[in-house]
Amino acid sequence: MKRLENKVTIITGGASGIGEKMVDLFALEGATVIAADINEDALNQADQKENVTGMKLDVSSDEAWEQLAKDVIGRFGKIDILVNNASISSEKSFKDITSDYWQLMMSINSFGSFAGIRHVAPYMAETGRGSIINISSYTAQIGQRFNHYSAAKGAVRALSKATATQFGKSGVRVNALFTGIIETPMTAALDESKALVEQLVQDTPLQRLGKPEDITNAALYFASDESSYITGAESYPEKVTGLSNSVGSIYELHGCRQIV
Repeated sequence: MKRLENKVTIITGGASGIGEKMVDLFALEGATVIAADINEDALNQADQKENVTGMKLDVSSDEAWEQLAKDVIGRFGKIDILVNNASISSEKSFKDITSDYWQLMMSINSFGSFAGIRHVAPYMAETGRGSIINISSYTAQIGQRFNHYSAAKGAVRALSKATATQFGKSGVRVNALFTGIIETPMTAALDESKALVEQLVQDTPLQRLGKPEDITNAALYFASDESSYITGAESYPEKVTGLSNSVGSIYELHGCRQIV
């Protein structure tokens, strides 16, 4: 049996980058996947894939999230898995971050995850089960010049912990993945931070950037029933040395913390 057989899954930012790779892997593993994205052209391509339905979503809109959740329930009858993956990046220095740009970053990278949980978790709770995976970033713990991006991803970290405690009694698990620099169109567009990226490669034991599958395979584990007794966990698919002793693989299992 496939690991996600008969699971209805929403993946935001599902039309490109890591999200697209997740959509493909989850569908291969038997899930019915909703690739939610704001890019309509990319969604049309996603919609052509087997077991995949493309749905337009602006993650920064509470109303759009409410409608998407209702549409998925109306069409498929349930939601088993939610992956809050959609995000934007920025290299703006502290002095160049305006209030408008701060709000934009927060609305997509942190509020988007909150709104997804707000409108999807109650449906999961009604069935007594569900898995929510929030994609955060190692920059939520380590200062790397990505100022408002780090702040937004730090909010995702705190949100994951808080919602794990709130919805655990209803059978809904909430876990977070903290990604490093992954080879995607978003990171390929980095300009000023190229020297920083090169330094990160040197500080990484495997001496390479992460690949999307490094993240998607970790997400698959948290989405599957294999992790049915894990919630409130923080997983770092790759380890970066020389930056912080806290960067490793951290899992909180039924009240016990294990640091690898």
